[in-house]
Amino acid sequence: MVEIMSTTGQSQTQYAAAAHAPLMKSPSIRVPPPVEMPPDIHPLPDSVTPYFVYPFTIEPHVLTLEESRRSTLSAHAARREAYLKSREDDKERRKREALRRIAPGFEPRSTPLVPVKRDSMHASLASFDAGPSQSAHEHPKSVMEDLVDQLAALDSKSL
Repeated sequence: MVEIMSTTGQSQTQYAAAAHAPLMKSPSIRVPPPVEMPPDIHPLPDSVTPYFVYPFTIEPHVLTLEESRRSTLSAHAARREAYLKSREDDKERRKREALRRIAPGFEPRSTPLVPVKRDSMHASLASFDAGPSQSAHEHPKSVMEDLVDQLAALDSKSL
């Protein structure tokens, strides 16, 4: 507490002015009554198992409900998996069809397509038809003649 010395020499506290103010209690605030323990209260017993009584008469009903719930869940899961797989397959099919529209004969899972050089194919066909001595002195063929030669080569291979 801080003491203040007055001009008259008497010591006063800083709350001296409030010491003479009347205090009023609010009628809504009161001290609660003390808690009294009832005389019949007792602590828990050594074993609480008698307090946990389970009616086993409902057990078969619970088990059948649980089994039907599990079968329903597994059926829903199988349907969902089949639906997702069909969507994925459909997406793959549409992708393959789009690729085939761009490049007919293209199959993404197979080996890549390898282009055949026209010069080597032209030389092999000419050597097959006329022999090695005439292939160096031939004049350039038109596209139509080249196609006819290729078809003839295929025919002779199939026989």
